[in-house]
Amino acid sequence: MIQPFDDKYFMKKALDEAKTAFDKDEVPVGAVIVANKTIIARGHNLTEQLNDVTAHAEMQSITAAAENLGGKYLKKCTLYVTLEPCVMCAGALNWSQIDKIVFGASDKKRGALKYEGLFHPSTEVESGILETECAELITRFFNNKR
Repeated sequence: MIQPFDDKYFMKKALDEAKTAFDKDEVPVGAVIVANKTIIARGHNLTEQLNDVTAHAEMQSITAAAENLGGKYLKKCTLYVTLEPCVMCAGALNWSQIDKIVFGASDKKRGALKYEGLFHPSTEVESGILETECAELITRFFNNKR
């Protein structure tokens, strides 16, 4: 059972966002940003709907969190995202100075971790939270496309 306010709880909320993307025929990636055990921003991929290659779940949630906090820095915040961030999102997360990034499934092709130093030096990165569920949703999406 998922305990409230732990990594699995918040990753489940990110998965809910990914399912919303799936239902919109977007690549099913979802994200939430948490401060003080409270979700302050949510986002999911909107690249097709907005016709914008930068409309990744992380970018949507970074913008919403900055607006919520009234500032561009996301210190004392944690991003939960269902897929390892890409290089673009890693750069934005670096500039935001977010404290922690937790992702579900790894992205062997486009994931930022295969490159050294993309995340802010003080950002903690953790992977594998609900990895199977996150990966299965993406696999199902792409299998449906074939």
